[in-house]
Amino acid sequence: MSDRILLSPPHLAGDELVMLGEALDSGWVALVGPQVDAFEAELAASTGVTGALATSSVTAAIHLALDVLDVTPGDTILCSSLTFIGSASPIRYCGADPIFIDADPATWNMDPNRLAEALRDLTAAGVRPKAVLVVDIFGQAADYDAITRICDEYEVPIVEDAAESLGGTYRGAAVGSFGRVAALSFNGNKIITTSGGGALLSNDESLVERAHFLANQAQDPAPHYQHSMIGYNYRLSNLLAAVGRSQLRQLPDRVDTKRAIFDRYVNGLGDLPGFTFMPEARYGRATRWLTTLTIDPAAAGISSAEVRQNLELAGIESRPVWKPMHLQPVFADCLTFGGAVSQHLFDTGLCLPSGVGLTLTDQERVIAAIRTLVHQRRS
Repeated sequence: MSDRILLSPPHLAGDELVMLGEALDSGWVALVGPQVDAFEAELAASTGVTGALATSSVTAAIHLALDVLDVTPGDTILCSSLTFIGSASPIRYCGADPIFIDADPATWNMDPNRLAEALRDLTAAGVRPKAVLVVDIFGQAADYDAITRICDEYEVPIVEDAAESLGGTYRGAAVGSFGRVAALSFNGNKIITTSGGGALLSNDESLVERAHFLANQAQDPAPHYQHSMIGYNYRLSNLLAAVGRSQLRQLPDRVDTKRAIFDRYVNGLGDLPGFTFMPEARYGRATRWLTTLTIDPAAAGISSAEVRQNLELAGIESRPVWKPMHLQPVFADCLTFGGAVSQHLFDTGLCLPSGVGLTLTDQERVIAAIRTLVHQRRS
């Protein structure tokens, strides 16, 4: 349908074409170049870290993060359960075993109490996890004071998956600046995009340098191609970095736009019985990358799945909240601490159209469609 409303399409409204043209004119069209260097420097400055590495995807960045932390086959990694599989699959790339931690209903992020329980039980069993992979879900930072305190007690480093939350803050500090290493996403549906792509961030320059080496096929310094270890082809191209630089300049305005979209949904739907929007933690400012809510079918008279199906018939894209990793068939054999909260959010959750380019008319159409559905069911 030509008038279909998409969930979170890419939005180009700045000088992307100008910067892309400059990159083409320069002749730097490969995986290195001045646009990549500048993008990495601007990402580091934007997030308040000392080093950044632009990568082909956030999954690649997470894989590199685990690799530079020396994760090897047989190691154990604790990971948020409520997330996209790109958070967890790199654990398997390394041959390590994921253990999943449930969400906190107050933030939808990793529950610090469940994390403490897991580390206590694993330590008692003689298992010392190699890292804790914390996901900042749907634009909101996890509770890093609590999580860092727990991880420091057990001397386990944090990897921050900030794929969904660039532009958010935690106690005034930028998302992406927590933990030993962090990762960002610039996929087409994210708040800024390079078409595809991601980044690794860290205040440890030695880790960034090692990740850079691995991302370039682990090429030894030599006049010929020489390799003493296996690396990866994980760099971002100079052309895509040019697009990313333009998008990054728009980030503050995009966060404001996303938050305004969320507020309009709350004002338009918040009075419906059984509709509860994702809470914002007092410790930070969420980007509201996607507007997400839960629907209690007993109170609303309609389930989130039924709302999604009817919106689809009306030409409006919406999606369930992430299916938790501990419910994924590929991770069926993995240990989980908790799980009921993540499963409840999946069972009742819904993501509404939240693109930066969403017009007021289109958002009113979404709100009207949902209100009509609820009214019909309750009448």
